[in-house]
Amino acid sequence: MKRKLPVFFLLIVSLSAHAQRIPAVGITVFETTGTVTPADAATVTRMIITELSSWGTINVIEGTDRAEYVIRGTLSRQGSTFIVSASTTEISTNRVLNEYREQAASIREMSAFSFCMKAVDRVPFPNYLLGKWQSTINMPDGPVVCIIEFKSDRTVSVERYDTWEHRQNNSLRYEGYGAGTYSYAGYANRVVNINSQQVRIDAAANVSLRLEETLPEQTAVNQAGLYILFNADKSTFEIVNGILPCGRNFDGPSVYPSAVIGFSRFTKIR
Repeated sequence: MKRKLPVFFLLIVSLSAHAQRIPAVGITVFETTGTVTPADAATVTRMIITELSSWGTINVIEGTDRAEYVIRGTLSRQGSTFIVSASTTEISTNRVLNEYREQAASIREMSAFSFCMKAVDRVPFPNYLLGKWQSTINMPDGPVVCIIEFKSDRTVSVERYDTWEHRQNNSLRYEGYGAGTYSYAGYANRVVNINSQQVRIDAAANVSLRLEETLPEQTAVNQAGLYILFNADKSTFEIVNGILPCGRNFDGPSVYPSAVIGFSRFTKIR
């Protein structure tokens, strides 16, 4: 029986990951005010639909028929600046989830990605970060460990957050803990440029932690724009463009390859 437990556990993790529902988001043609033309509004609307459709984790609907959430917006112009003001509403309750805006010097320069990140920030599309994760860095004097839980209410519980410093052949370690908040935007098969290389990522996240019993510079950890890559069954993830910092190495590559130490590879433990 004991030999079968790991397989059973991985099966449960996989099933729970893929059981999350994909929401249906409707987008109406944006309205116009002032000197903005309907053609301009139609172009911006198409940009938003194309961007959201490329993510793969949202069922995008043109209009409101069969939609669970709807994005309504207005395109206006102030001087030479185009402004898109919009809101996202939950249809079943008629509750406005959030209001937001994006602006640019021209329609062509409008960031559809930035707009869409704001538009679906509170839409409950699949969040594969949910659960408890562990990251371990094996240092010469022992492991440095992070155990962190991402919850459905956008809060974070930090069971353990080791911080570590190596200076003049001496190491200092604290086992910290704390809490925080996060945001998560999930999308599949997207390619971004990181250090002049094209990398496929699955999600973007912001993490803000308040920690106790850590080295002074880690009492507050605020990392924005983290790109996340999951494995196939969503049981591990890697931050491909950054880290959750946990210390410093002042004594060169013989101790650790880099001067800054941080958690970047996590395994799901619950």
